[in-house]
Amino acid sequence: MEKSKADKVILPLFMISILAACGEEQVAKKDEKYAIPVETTTVMQGNVSSFYSTTATLEAPQEANVVSRISGLIESLAVEEGDRVQKGQVLAVIDAKRQQYDLDRSEAEVKIIEQELNRLKKMSNREFISADSMAKLEYNLQAAMAKKDLAKLQVTESQVVSPISGVVAKRYVKAGNMAKEYGDLFYIVNQDELHGILHLPEQQLVSLRLGQEAQVFSNQQSKLAIHAKVLRISPIVDPQSGTFKVTLAVPNQDARLKAGMFTRVELKYDTHENVITVPYSALINQDSKQALYVIDGTNANRREVEIGYREGDSVEVIVGIKPGEQVVTRGQQNLKDQSLVEVITPLNLISAKN
Repeated sequence: MEKSKADKVILPLFMISILAACGEEQVAKKDEKYAIPVETTTVMQGNVSSFYSTTATLEAPQEANVVSRISGLIESLAVEEGDRVQKGQVLAVIDAKRQQYDLDRSEAEVKIIEQELNRLKKMSNREFISADSMAKLEYNLQAAMAKKDLAKLQVTESQVVSPISGVVAKRYVKAGNMAKEYGDLFYIVNQDELHGILHLPEQQLVSLRLGQEAQVFSNQQSKLAIHAKVLRISPIVDPQSGTFKVTLAVPNQDARLKAGMFTRVELKYDTHENVITVPYSALINQDSKQALYVIDGTNANRREVEIGYREGDSVEVIVGIKPGEQVVTRGQQNLKDQSLVEVITPLNLISAKN
């Protein structure tokens, strides 16, 4: 009986001790902290510029529709679409037999009148020649010479030449076609330098100046910038749209851009030099405030900052950090103030995932 009573007392005590031990183990697990893996970068100093982003349409400042000055059968074509041509280069040849006949006849008429004038001037009895007759012959000579020059010009114009240097963008005719007077034959465009046409809100007028730098991107996704400059600024504002026209000079020696393209443009307004910069990806927006996580030993401290200009993935920090400090660039979404962290390199991060 006494043994049974002792068992009844010992068993509850044993169970209580086991439960107490389990509770202590759970508390220990709860208090245990795990280091969060993060990547960091060092706060640097550099230059950051302010940009105004917009779009522009590219135009060719030099372009020409080449037309036929005479009518006639096209004997040959010397160029095709896509060919680069120089100013004065022959593009096509038009049959000019009729024009050549007119030139020969005009030259003959000039010779006849010149011979008659010379004969009269050599006559000994000049008193038999009236002044009116001499004046009429001289006038006829001038008229005949003008007619000869016109015929010669038409023969010359049977060879169609390029008025500018550029690229043949369009060919409207084929060899053997009948060219009409002032009919279109070719379209030539020079794209060595293009003009970017912008239409900006009138509020931006005070911020622009001639020669101001700009960056042109061929599309929305492109990161390869082409450096351009403000060439012209319209002095008037369109009352219908409330915008004014700006023309950019866009170099295009490598022919990467084409006339008619729709491009993205960033106009550089100002540059802050030798300022504190961090990657824009390091910033977090919490409670409508910008913040960074700064490494302090094995912990990451949340620090609110004030930012300035942003250029690409670099952003200016006006207040909040100092050069040389380490800020978290990856993994900051999982952090809280004073979180325990483990700084790892990208290679170590890949190893940890595997």
